[in-house]
Amino acid sequence: MAHAVPTRGTSTGARTGAGAGASGRRTPDVFGERTHLLARWAMPLAIGLVYGYWAASVRRHGGPVTGWNLLFGFMTVLAFALLWYVVRAVADRLPREGHAVLWGAFAGSALGFLYSGSGVAMFTCVLVSLLLAAAVTAGLYYHYATHQAAGKAQATGHHTLTRTT
Repeated sequence: MAHAVPTRGTSTGARTGAGAGASGRRTPDVFGERTHLLARWAMPLAIGLVYGYWAASVRRHGGPVTGWNLLFGFMTVLAFALLWYVVRAVADRLPREGHAVLWGAFAGSALGFLYSGSGVAMFTCVLVSLLLAAAVTAGLYYHYATHQAAGKAQATGHHTLTRTT
């Protein structure tokens, strides 16, 4: 197992700011570029396989597995993974607000598709999907706003939190 080495200037290697320490260096990356590339492409496919299995099991309502059910599951995997890749490519080019809204819409739509297959009322399905989309959007917006603000403050030398002794 690989561990990060503590940086100079701290006894424990703990970071005092977002990203880089007092010396300006970032924590070393224990995985190579190839591993990150593989994970970037494999993650949507792996999550898509779980999603496709779930969609197929919801659609058959506890009945036997058929060829059409398998085809539906694999087409769902393909659609989910392709949409994930497209959303990721488009979201990287958007400002943080658009990025958060796009991922929120994707999450809400994915849940809505699964939930609508269970036979619930459409109003309930839409309401639950909108609630999830709003929660994901709010959470991602908060994440991006706080992390980008901390990065900008560190780059300009202005810190929002100061310690008085």
